[in-house]
Amino acid sequence: MALSATLFLTACGGGDDGGDKATGPIVVGISLPLTGDFSEPGKGVQEGYEAWAKITNDKGGLLGRQIELKILDDQSNADRVVADYEQLIGSDQVDLVVGPFSTRLVVPSARVAQEYGMLFVEPAGAAAEVFNQGFKNLFYAAPAVADDHYNHLAEYLLALPAGQKPTTVAYAAMDDPFAQGTAYGLKKKLEAGGVKTVVDEVYPPNTTDFGSIAAKIAAAKPDMVVGGSQYQDGVNLIVALQQLNYQPKLAAFSTAPTNPEFAKAIGNKTEGILSPTGYSQDAPYASNKEFVEKFKAQFGQAPEEDQANGYTTGQVVGAAVEAAGCAEQGECQQKLIDWLHSNTVETVVGPLKWDATGKPQGAHMIQQWVGDDIKIVLPADAKEADLVYPKPAW
Repeated sequence: MALSATLFLTACGGGDDGGDKATGPIVVGISLPLTGDFSEPGKGVQEGYEAWAKITNDKGGLLGRQIELKILDDQSNADRVVADYEQLIGSDQVDLVVGPFSTRLVVPSARVAQEYGMLFVEPAGAAAEVFNQGFKNLFYAAPAVADDHYNHLAEYLLALPAGQKPTTVAYAAMDDPFAQGTAYGLKKKLEAGGVKTVVDEVYPPNTTDFGSIAAKIAAAKPDMVVGGSQYQDGVNLIVALQQLNYQPKLAAFSTAPTNPEFAKAIGNKTEGILSPTGYSQDAPYASNKEFVEKFKAQFGQAPEEDQANGYTTGQVVGAAVEAAGCAEQGECQQKLIDWLHSNTVETVVGPLKWDATGKPQGAHMIQQWVGDDIKIVLPADAKEADLVYPKPAW
């Protein structure tokens, strides 16, 4: 049996390392995909959680107690993530839990948390199926669900004059609820606006050869290509399209373009590529400046969206704990859940509030590579640069 990696961010300064629940550390249990298909974003979320714990601990912790993280590696496996949360809640008796990365792992782990009556704030389960399960304890700590990530882009494209708007689009999406949700949320809106779908491909998460999918797209010559991607699959598809010299007027990929390794991976031919994002390092929210500065000091580089999602999850849980005045299993958990259902939390991605299903009530911004940097281009009131359309050749 593969061993879980167990990591601890222990209390530092203040607090009591003893077993007194009133003064000892608040232990937060987490399972993350540190290996396997989702390891790249999983490690980013881990850094976000660690930054939240350190920044909070340096300011005195929560309720005067230090935060201790206990992190297990679920190996990107749904069965493993269930076992991890059973262990964390049932055996280890952690005080709080927060979620993993990926809808595939969030849904089964949220069921475990619900069985134990635990609050479950999560950073990356954005697909519609997360919010159709009847969870009363779950809250997604981001501005919008997957289907709504491209709302601003759809509105922009459909408002273009008839001679300028794209008329045909190709879609290629990983067989993953989040990845498909982002691509098909845009597809539904564009089709309703009269934009024709000419390619619609779904591929397994372990796909590495995108030659045949790229060939179908290139042959159809659509005005626009949309990739419902994580990181490596998005890179591989773009490289395959480059090799065929297919030049779309617009290209949008979920997740991949925000990764710090993206530009190098596709030969630094990023100009004009779009991606939805729930986070900007330059966002004016009160806690964001502190987050960026202290994250750089801790990790040596600026945070990206995955790190921000982990940090935001911590902020949401922390706000509930401070408001409810407790952090332990039992009746406290319902107090935390009830408070979040009726309040707004200020975070590094802006103010967050939720409906009864735990769905956030916002929309993602749209980023585009402009020159050698990625800039917010939509919506108009948040933009850092004008959207470039049609995109330059890659």
